[in-house]
Amino acid sequence: MPTPESRSTGTTVLEIVESRVLRGNPLGDPHVRRVPVYLPPSYGRNPHRRYPVLFNLIGFTGFGEMLTYRQTWGESFPERCDRLIAARKLVEAIVVMPDCFTRYGGSQYLNSSATGRYEDHVVRELVPLIDRRFRTIPLPAARAVLGKSSGGYGALILAMRHPEVFGHVACHSGDLYFEYCYAFGFPRHLNTVRKYGGTAGFLRAWEKMAHRNDSKLDDSINTIAMASCYSPNSKSKLGFDLPFDEGTGEMRPEVWKRWLAWDPVRMLPRYVENLRMLRTRFLDCGLEDEFHLQWGSRIFAAKARELGVPFVHEEFDGGHFGISYRYDRSLALISRRLTSR
Repeated sequence: MPTPESRSTGTTVLEIVESRVLRGNPLGDPHVRRVPVYLPPSYGRNPHRRYPVLFNLIGFTGFGEMLTYRQTWGESFPERCDRLIAARKLVEAIVVMPDCFTRYGGSQYLNSSATGRYEDHVVRELVPLIDRRFRTIPLPAARAVLGKSSGGYGALILAMRHPEVFGHVACHSGDLYFEYCYAFGFPRHLNTVRKYGGTAGFLRAWEKMAHRNDSKLDDSINTIAMASCYSPNSKSKLGFDLPFDEGTGEMRPEVWKRWLAWDPVRMLPRYVENLRMLRTRFLDCGLEDEFHLQWGSRIFAAKARELGVPFVHEEFDGGHFGISYRYDRSLALISRRLTSR
């Protein structure tokens, strides 16, 4: 017999997912992934009810289980859902928290010959798997994708490319306008790897480091990870091309062009009709974002309006970190438009 407390809280189960598309990936990362799934309060006691689904994509260097951890002076994502459901600000929904972590820290939720098929993993494997294992409403109108930082980027890209799968998107502080959010780190990367004889030498040393979470290495790891996603090259010794010359630092326009092809700002014109199919389009960013993402958000929102695809675009006082509270806003907005029948 459920207790009053159990009736007001959901349950998080851990699904072990054996991925066919990630098996034998180039980086040797595990193809078996641990995927937390939040089940809303009434799921266990209402065996005939079906529920909408939210896919929450975590940011760079993260994996799904981290969303289930309670934050300092904060709450876990399942606890957030419990609170919002109890306050009637979120409809009861299933929440899936994928693990798309790679050896370099993240996949940007894309398919890449340098990292693996992570777009296919989410869209072609996880979505149908969740529909088979749980009582979902298997419709785009009842399925949302959201995330923060690289997770926000992934959410926006997947929604733009797959409106037949996701009918709602929320992008919090996503990677937009690559000139501002990535290029400033390129000289820092060059300064870091110089002492290792270049990027290849740095990677060999980094693999053996006992402490990889040194902030001095952040720009290099980020640059390497993004190159592996945006400019893979199976013929290169690194498995990817860098967008600059390692000797002089001069930009390589032909490689940078490949990066920009994955910038949502540049992708907008190609995906206008797909974006129009979405029921919810939400975008926000802090005015003091450390990676200058507020400008990319402004540019994207303005261009989307010009193309006749308005986003709910919001800005707030704050930076890139410690902004999980912004999920309250996007979840409430999605909830109002999410098909729950």
